[in-house]
Amino acid sequence: MTDRWALAPAEGGGVELAPLGPDGLPAGPVVREEDPASAVRARPEVTRWVWRSTAEVYPRLLATGVRVERCYDIEAAETLLLGHEGRYGEPRSAAAALARLRGGPVPPDPPQRPAEPGAQSPLFEPEGSRPLPLADLLAVYAEQQRRHERAARPDRMRLLTAAESAGTLVAAEMNHAGLPWSADVHRAVLHDLLGERYAGGGEPRRLAELADEVSAAFGRRVRPDLPADVIKAFAQAGIKVRSTRRWEIESVDHPAVKPLIEYKKLYRIWVAHGWSWLQDWVRDGRFRPGFQAGGTVTGRWVTNGGGGLQIPKVIRRAVVADPGWRLVVADADQMEPRVLAAISRDPGLMEVAGRESDLYQSVSDRAFSGDRAQAKLAVLGAIYGQTSGDGLKNLAALRRRFPKAVAYVDEAARAGEEGRLVRTWLGRTCPPAAQAGEDPAEEAGIPAADEDGDDRAWVPGYASTNARARGRFARNFVVQGSAADWALLLLAALRRACADLAAELVFFQHDEVIVHCPEEETETVVAAIREAAALAGRLTFGETPVRFPFTTAVVECYADAK
Repeated sequence: MTDRWALAPAEGGGVELAPLGPDGLPAGPVVREEDPASAVRARPEVTRWVWRSTAEVYPRLLATGVRVERCYDIEAAETLLLGHEGRYGEPRSAAAALARLRGGPVPPDPPQRPAEPGAQSPLFEPEGSRPLPLADLLAVYAEQQRRHERAARPDRMRLLTAAESAGTLVAAEMNHAGLPWSADVHRAVLHDLLGERYAGGGEPRRLAELADEVSAAFGRRVRPDLPADVIKAFAQAGIKVRSTRRWEIESVDHPAVKPLIEYKKLYRIWVAHGWSWLQDWVRDGRFRPGFQAGGTVTGRWVTNGGGGLQIPKVIRRAVVADPGWRLVVADADQMEPRVLAAISRDPGLMEVAGRESDLYQSVSDRAFSGDRAQAKLAVLGAIYGQTSGDGLKNLAALRRRFPKAVAYVDEAARAGEEGRLVRTWLGRTCPPAAQAGEDPAEEAGIPAADEDGDDRAWVPGYASTNARARGRFARNFVVQGSAADWALLLLAALRRACADLAAELVFFQHDEVIVHCPEEETETVVAAIREAAALAGRLTFGETPVRFPFTTAVVECYADAK
């Protein structure tokens, strides 16, 4: 009895499915079932389902109470394989893969629209696409197996595809579960911050008051929500500013600065997470932003609506566990430098990263005379491409003590500048050519600004100009992308550990995961996170001394975790 089956829509309704052998070819007759849920329920021995798209099939299974252990997502695999072959950006749909296989015209991918709150895509019929019959799906799958064998490191590439497919299952399950959200707490927070709402959808009371204070400080009416108007007002006051970002204007000596900064902070909350957002995105005590695995070129996740990865700390007060339940909030400690240690195999950095203590302090003791701040800037500068100011001096000190680590990212930068392919440890591949105006940090999934409006100025010397942008992108890519690969395997291991519990994964971004569980399961979940991190480290990078510790907090309210 085979443990791997393929599933596809059948002509005239229902689904077709067939068992698969180790070579990916059918190992038995094609059978028909009324619907996917019936097909999966009837075959509990199947541990991996091959289908076109998890986002297409799995939400419907979850809605009927059906879960699967593993899957192979054809379209997720196609994206990874195209990238590995230096063809990132070509249409990634199963229909496109079939057309390439048969030498026919390749259809474009359907446009992806932002998710509508509470919406669910129609089964097997996403807009602008067409379902593939089982025979065609199997042809694409078999060809993908051959392409994996032709990869630079077939074993790693297969693991990456399995991890990405597992990520699609986790994303679908998190979208199904939803992040616990108290609408009453959210409304109370908004009232405390913004004051009363005015009829007609205008600015709430506190914003209107701050706008008046800004205008009074400038001596004329100024729209603080319009950066051009604010810059002009400063210029008329004899002060030149290039933007209204907090880091730039907070040092300006002018009475408008304080109310302006407060206005910008509250305005962001009102627009992004105000009353309209609450009405649109919170249903039955849950927020479902539409998590999407592998949404950026580095593999970092995105959400398809609702700003799920930019929840301000003050709004996190509304993320409240159900009665009798708790939130286990886990943050990976200094993940990027630990990943750099693992992929570079630098003996000194691996030794430092083999401890669960403060990595930056350990680096500072070895290379920066105990100056932790300098050590942190040096390590982050190496990863993000700091090339001016004290950056060169810091990098030189880091290179003397950890030569293989710095050489690893330096080589990635050179390869990027020369237009060569650059890969993560498992084989996710950086596109071969940067386009004009491309911001490497943005493409890597690094937000341009934090919740207070700060940009990336915390890394001195960082610049998002075109000069050598491709090299900085590639330098960062090998670390951030390898971290994303590791995180996928962490999620897969944690998902399996929670399978026999009531606990459910409800949130993930980059280096943070939240599990919602009954209070009596919290100790088990905390241990599972620790064990999943260690297992993911071994699976991703092999046996190294590097450890990936987490800081965990068991709380009733998300805001209390930090």
